[in-house]
Amino acid sequence: MESDTCDEILAATGRALCEHGYAELTMQAVAAESELSTAAIHYHYDTKDGLLEAFLDRLLDSFRERLATDATDPSARMRGFLDAVFEQLDLADGFAISLMELKSRAPFQATYRERFREIDAFVRDEVAAIVADGVDAGQFDAADPATVALAEDPAVTRDLVESLLATRLDWRPEVVA
Repeated sequence: MESDTCDEILAATGRALCEHGYAELTMQAVAAESELSTAAIHYHYDTKDGLLEAFLDRLLDSFRERLATDATDPSARMRGFLDAVFEQLDLADGFAISLMELKSRAPFQATYRERFREIDAFVRDEVAAIVADGVDAGQFDAADPATVALAEDPAVTRDLVESLLATRLDWRPEVVA
C-alpha cells in the first residue's frame, strides 16, 4: 500500500512539474494532482527537494526499464534506446522543460547534480556499449564508442558536433569568414 502511495505521489509530481514548472512546484500543487492531502505527501517526503530527488530516482528507474530488452542485435538496441529517449520528449506537455529546469538547479543542489550525473553516465555507458557491440558485429562503421556516446569532456563533444556540421552542412571550422 505504501508503495502505491509513493507511486501516486511521484506521478502527481510529474504532472505538477509539467503544469507549474520547478519554481512554482509546491506540495499543494502535487496534492492537487493526486487524491492525497499535503499532510500525506509530507509524511512520505519532508521537503520539495526530497520529493524531487525521489522523482529523479524514479525517472532513472523508469528509463532503465524502458531500455531493458532481450534484443542482442546492436541496431535493434540502438533503435530501442532512441525510442526510449525520445518517446516522452514532448515539449508541449512541459516535461522536457521541467527536466531542464531541474537540471539548471543542479549546480546549486548537490543531490540533483548527483542524480543528473547518474542519468548522464547511464546514457553514455549505454550508447557506448551499443556502439562497441555494433562495431564488433560489423553493423556500424568503426568508431570510438566513448566519442559517439558524447563523453563528458566538452572538447570531445565539440569535435563530434563539428564533424556532424561538416558532414551535413559542408561547414569547416577552420574557415573563418
